[in-house]
Amino acid sequence: MYKEAFDLQKKYFAQHLQNGSINDRIKKLKKIKDWMKKNQELICDEMYKDFSKGKEEVMLTEIKPVVDEIKHNIAHLHSWSKPKQVSSSLAFFGSRSKVIYEPKGVTMIIAPWNYPFNLCVGPLISAIAAGNTAIIKPSENTPHTANLIERMMEELFPEGEVKVFQGDYTVSQELLKLPFNHIFFTGSPQVGKIIMKAAAEHLTSVTLELGGRNPLVVDETANIKDAAQKIIWGKFLNCGQTCISINYIYVHESKAKKLEEELVKQLNVLYPKGSEDYTHVVNANHFKRLTDLIDESKKEGLDFITGGESNPETNRIEPTIIKNVTTDSAVFQEEIFGPILPILTYTNLDNVIEVINDVEKPLALYIFSRSRKNQEKIINHTSAGATGINDTTIHFAHTELPFGGSNHSGIGKAHGEYGFQEFSNQRAVLKQRVGLTSPKMIYPPYTGFKKKVIKFLTWNVG
Repeated sequence: MYKEAFDLQKKYFAQHLQNGSINDRIKKLKKIKDWMKKNQELICDEMYKDFSKGKEEVMLTEIKPVVDEIKHNIAHLHSWSKPKQVSSSLAFFGSRSKVIYEPKGVTMIIAPWNYPFNLCVGPLISAIAAGNTAIIKPSENTPHTANLIERMMEELFPEGEVKVFQGDYTVSQELLKLPFNHIFFTGSPQVGKIIMKAAAEHLTSVTLELGGRNPLVVDETANIKDAAQKIIWGKFLNCGQTCISINYIYVHESKAKKLEEELVKQLNVLYPKGSEDYTHVVNANHFKRLTDLIDESKKEGLDFITGGESNPETNRIEPTIIKNVTTDSAVFQEEIFGPILPILTYTNLDNVIEVINDVEKPLALYIFSRSRKNQEKIINHTSAGATGINDTTIHFAHTELPFGGSNHSGIGKAHGEYGFQEFSNQRAVLKQRVGLTSPKMIYPPYTGFKKKVIKFLTWNVG
């Protein structure tokens, strides 16, 4: 079944896409956008069934980013796909060189459950823009959205171009045995290692959008009210189930009490108790993982500023903020991926930087500060997939910025031109003139004159 689908796409790619036009790709992108606009209510309804995600949040975090991605690709695809002429040094006098962008071929997209529409269709936009076919494996943890995606692709594409396979991890295992030309995976670092190992069997290129224990630093110069508003929104959006969500806060001890008070105020404004705008945890397994973490924090004697309450019947966990956390606390030791926000304090910024560097490289690092010196110090002495200064999360939606991690938090970049390049082979082309050329001057045998030419070329030309 899986091999037949792969072989069909391989044949379809050779016959229809390998030399397809940019205008054809743009038409397909427009069809996707039109389908989304026509079915936006259906998208919202199906996602609500999966984890009570409200319509406005679906529109802002699932639909709008994909629509923006489509518009950006349509506006720039002709420019991105043009051959890029490159200059030649004296050693290549008479030749002409360029880089052309060709589609990689048959690709696979393995999507996660936390943004099951956005993080499935978003990569597909880049795959289609670059001229590829795609086999999609949506997450089984959000079955209603998975069914929606399968229906969507059946209505928009022939199986030879886009095909959806549903099921649990065993489906991915079988698909990974096939020699794809590129794999785009979004998920945990643990599963990312499995994907990369399987891809290595076929020397398949990969884009791994992973996660990480993303830090946020609030220094002594920060505007605390502004910081608290943005922290509450960025952390509890999608119930904290976001790969670029804040995993822990380091606040200067002089601002700690004020920040704690302001976080509670802003939480009551943005997500008051019982708010229908607040998403639920995706399923019982993740609910238990998170409530176990809350219970362990209580056993450790950590102070709960707010939250800690939960309802197993609806998988709802109230936004939870915990203070007096240390690096030894259980809540600090893992990527939370849920509505729990630990707060640590500091007096010396160097100590914060040391902790950040002791943890795996994060997907995102956030700084709230009005001190350029502190901002630059943190950026220059740490590494992260992205850094937000005086805001959180929104860099994901910036179509001109690359999105992706580093090492533990990911490999490769997505969005806009970076996504187009990720699904393209950047092919070098050099055209040489016929007859006498510069390289012929250094063909053997190596006479005295040629030795002088080689020495000159080595040290003076390039």
